[in-house]
Amino acid sequence: MNKPLDMTSSAIVKRAFDAEAARADFPVLARTVYGKPMHFLDTAASAQKPQAVIDAVSEAYGGDYANIHRGVYYLSQKATEAYDAARAKIAAFLNARRPEELIFTRNATEAVNLVAYSYGRKFLKEGDEVVLSEMEHHANIVPWQMLREAVGVKLTVIPISDTGELDMDAYARALKGNVKFVAMTHMSNALGTVTPIAEIIRLAHGAGAKILVDGCQMVPHEKVDLQALDADFYVFSGHKLYGPTGIGVLYGKRALLDAMPPYQTGGDMIRTVTFAKTTFAEVPARFEAGTPHIAGAIGLGAAVDYLAQFDMGEIHAHEMAVAEYARSSLQSINRVRIYGEAATRGSLVSFGLEGAHPHDIGTILDREGIAVRGGHHCAQPVMEHFGISGTVRASFGLYNTKADADALIAGVHKVMEIFG
Repeated sequence: MNKPLDMTSSAIVKRAFDAEAARADFPVLARTVYGKPMHFLDTAASAQKPQAVIDAVSEAYGGDYANIHRGVYYLSQKATEAYDAARAKIAAFLNARRPEELIFTRNATEAVNLVAYSYGRKFLKEGDEVVLSEMEHHANIVPWQMLREAVGVKLTVIPISDTGELDMDAYARALKGNVKFVAMTHMSNALGTVTPIAEIIRLAHGAGAKILVDGCQMVPHEKVDLQALDADFYVFSGHKLYGPTGIGVLYGKRALLDAMPPYQTGGDMIRTVTFAKTTFAEVPARFEAGTPHIAGAIGLGAAVDYLAQFDMGEIHAHEMAVAEYARSSLQSINRVRIYGEAATRGSLVSFGLEGAHPHDIGTILDREGIAVRGGHHCAQPVMEHFGISGTVRASFGLYNTKADADALIAGVHKVMEIFG
């Protein structure tokens, strides 16, 4: 894997996106809940899996299964080829320059921790500033707090408005300080706000800072071009991209990864080991200690193959149409308040209902066959900003239709009948 990818070559057969047809690819969507059709509106937490991914994971275990990079025999070679091919598929999907710039992790949380630990402890020192936003997921807050405790960096938090917009003026002012690193979401999991990430990256680099982008909520919904964005690090979780759990991706620029020490140590990430000294393998192996989640990586490759047959722009347009229909319908209900009304937003709606706790709303909706998330969504600073304990979040994926939104609205009216 020492040559740039040929981005023009692809064996994927393209097809026009049709949500109703795509629903048939997801077996779980055919089931009922409490005797009612299931309406799954929690894709922001974890997406359902198409049959192609389920089959790929099953084949990885039931077909050519063996440990990778270690065996000269047939099964090991086949498993290694499939694992390495998955990395190349994902790199092409994101337009990374080279596959080895992608590190497989357990999830985006581990990816952020890897950067905070490995890059942060080597290159950041006491008094250096790390800039975050008020709308970050806990996974992009706590690792930097731990770094603060370890080396004494200062955390600067950029506020948001009551519509959920990032205060870009405050961001520009913050960059005039001793900022060495920025960690920012591409899309808020709690509000749906899509940040002006290209400008955020440009300004960070202009100030001499490196930047990590949390792309968990963006990668499943819109085309992400890593070379065009020019982020230093970019992370996402496979399970939100219609892939398996337990697999995530850290993208890092090769020069930065080469300069970073290992995050974990053990087998397969070494070049030589003696009791006197150990030398480490090149990336990506240096950051993938031990036996990796082989089937997870292969399954994530299959998820990318599944998405690659469609135009991501068509998927995004469909999802947004359904989400905006749901948002408009909810706004017409007097007792509902929408949280997150940024001008640029993704396909999720967070809301509250006067007189009803989010958990109670979620429980009642569940009995109607509607799966939503109620709570703080691992974004407690956002909830503190609005003076609430949590919201109800309906998040839409490629398999959702207007019928799911109609069911949600009917369910909210049911909640109102119960609470009076």
